[in-house]
Amino acid sequence: MTTRIESADQLVDEVEKRRRSHPVPNPLLAAGTEPTLEHLRRLVGTEVQCHRTELVAYGTMLSRFPHRPAADLYLCLGRLVYDASPKLETCARALGLDPDELKFWPPDRTTYAFDGVLSWVAAQGSQAATGMSSYADLTGYYAGCAATVARVRSSDLKVPDEFFAYYDDETPSDLCRLALEVVQDGLDRGDDPSEILLTARLLDESVGDFWRAAAAI
Repeated sequence: MTTRIESADQLVDEVEKRRRSHPVPNPLLAAGTEPTLEHLRRLVGTEVQCHRTELVAYGTMLSRFPHRPAADLYLCLGRLVYDASPKLETCARALGLDPDELKFWPPDRTTYAFDGVLSWVAAQGSQAATGMSSYADLTGYYAGCAATVARVRSSDLKVPDEFFAYYDDETPSDLCRLALEVVQDGLDRGDDPSEILLTARLLDESVGDFWRAAAAI
């Protein structure tokens, strides 16, 4: 008998169950892989592409669901990205990249996979889907960053401090809680749990493509 999903916590349990049974790999952490400066440059280049799309996507979500708690989430996420952009530019320059030359780099499909999924969710997803995809993004991305930073620190690679200033950060638990409030509010309004789980999984896999872009796979 299938359990009826009525809460954000149930959805989180299902997302985590799928992550355990079908983990999305981060190639930068694969056994035998040593991080290089080119990997880090590609990581930053891919991040730049994501920032541009995220700002538009959160604005789109806000226009579709302009009420609390959803609007609060989109505004906070937009502010998070907007405020992080100058620090990302500093990181890029420290790694020898000119931010003005990053408009279409790296030129691989995986670089833009996250952008595509997020844009689709912003344009067509339910309110709860936008909340759960945000939760999946926050928990998946920051965990990947922490593991990547740990791998880089344990290597012999000489890395500028600006890289760690950007990527060595904790998952914003307050935003994760807010994202789940948005999910619960959407469920209470009748949003479809199957759609919510689909968008969360697509987001997880697109974050995997984000790391694949950095690893040039």
